[in-house]
Amino acid sequence: MNIQKGSCLCGRVTFEVVGDFDNFYLCHCSRCRKDTGSAHAANLFSSTAKLKWLSGADSVSNFTLENTQHSKSFCSACGSALPNIQMDGKQLMVPAGSLDSDLSIQPTAHIFISNKANWDMNLEKYPMIENLPAPASTESNP
Repeated sequence: MNIQKGSCLCGRVTFEVVGDFDNFYLCHCSRCRKDTGSAHAANLFSSTAKLKWLSGADSVSNFTLENTQHSKSFCSACGSALPNIQMDGKQLMVPAGSLDSDLSIQPTAHIFISNKANWDMNLEKYPMIENLPAPASTESNP
């Protein structure tokens, strides 16, 4: 049985997931893009794994977008995305980036690709830089 440990950015919330993931989706829907501030959400789903909060459960906040099934759990201190239980307790969703250990599962699919951001195309062609590059100079040369 797999055990994955995870945490929020500030470390206040820690958790473990016991069990296996069924799917790993990269979701490009507009809600997930807005939710993450990124090109897509990277979420793991399981119908059998169990979530256990190890610390900071009182710092976990939940948000469900009105009249939808789109829900999010996050640390109330740092805002990091955290796991949540969906579909009336039938499904565990875990943001892949919240895990502290390597995954043995690869993404299952990109989903809602018709909602993909117009700048999210052929990203592998752009330079890949190990660290944050130096800021561009704002001085003009005479």
